Amino acid sequence: MLIALALIIGFFLLVTLLPMSYSQHYLVRSCDFVRLQVFYIASAIAVVSLYLLWQSGNSGYLYTALTALLTMILQGKWIFPYTWLAKKEVKTASVSEDHSVRIMSANVLMSNHNSEQLISLVDKHQPDLLITLESDSWWENKLAVLKKNYPYFIECPKDNRYGMHLYSKFKILDAQICELIEDDIPSIHILFENNEGLEMQGHFIHPAPPSPTEEDSSRPRDSELIMVAKALKNPSRPTIVAGDLNDVAWSRSTRLFMQISGFLDPRKGRGFYNTFHASYFFMRWPLDHLFHSQGFKVKRIKRLAKYGSDHFALLTELVFENAKQQSLEDKPKELKQEEIQELAMSKADKRKVPRFEKK
Repeated sequence: MLIALALIIGFFLLVTLLPMSYSQHYLVRSCDFVRLQVFYIASAIAVVSLYLLWQSGNSGYLYTALTALLTMILQGKWIFPYTWLAKKEVKTASVSEDHSVRIMSANVLMSNHNSEQLISLVDKHQPDLLITLESDSWWENKLAVLKKNYPYFIECPKDNRYGMHLYSKFKILDAQICELIEDDIPSIHILFENNEGLEMQGHFIHPAPPSPTEEDSSRPRDSELIMVAKALKNPSRPTIVAGDLNDVAWSRSTRLFMQISGFLDPRKGRGFYNTFHASYFFMRWPLDHLFHSQGFKVKRIKRLAKYGSDHFALLTELVFENAKQQSLEDKPKELKQEEIQELAMSKADKRKVPRFEKK
């Protein structure tokens, strides 16, 4: 038993330490995703080791317990900001306040054909903006029924699992579809006006994940995040970035995105809102994100019911009040340029991201 526990906790300590490197190989970056699961496993090993130490008196179990505790501390440092125990990064709006914008993002899973269930969720929650990911021509045809309530829409169907559609109740003043890093991997960027006449920007992205079937390296994904962060730093109007980032909230690349852009994460202090994988409760992590510029308060964040996809849809309701608040993310006076260059591709250029500058 001692040998088995030592081997198991040794492996998970390695999984904990590997992401500290700058390696962008998918095997290393995949270790970012399972921090919550590793924390739970290490907790169980610590309890079992202490029990066996008490039962047998074998000091070897003390070492496995201490290794498990070290693993828990290292993992807990990354995931703690997303627990209910942490301080909220974004202030909470009163339930009586009218919302400024309600956004629903849904990775539909291209092979999933349960369109009725997704449409039912849209009808129930009535988002102002609906962004769908992995939506192809089949999904475009099925979602056409939404156009009676969503008169503004942008359609970019693709059969490579990177299609994207946007449906809006708000007037879209300007819009661009861009391929920021890789061909055939689009992003949608809009300038829109809400019911109160407030102009806002929305940037919806879906970079490729680091995986053996997609990208050996996380560099394209990381480059897209850094590119968007640089372009949207100090925005001239309220700005939102949302989508399936194929990255977890606590990774180095996502944290660097927030440091560069100065954007806030409304999930901090409220919960993980794990949106993937919908079918396996024990292997879930937050892949679908929404970040926003200063000035918003959060009225509601909700992970919605299953609709046949491997992702849950995410609904976020924000109120814009020029709320004064500061990011909880450590933000050094001068970001280390070598850290940015280490993660980004040399061709990444912030000028490719539409900023919709005021005339």
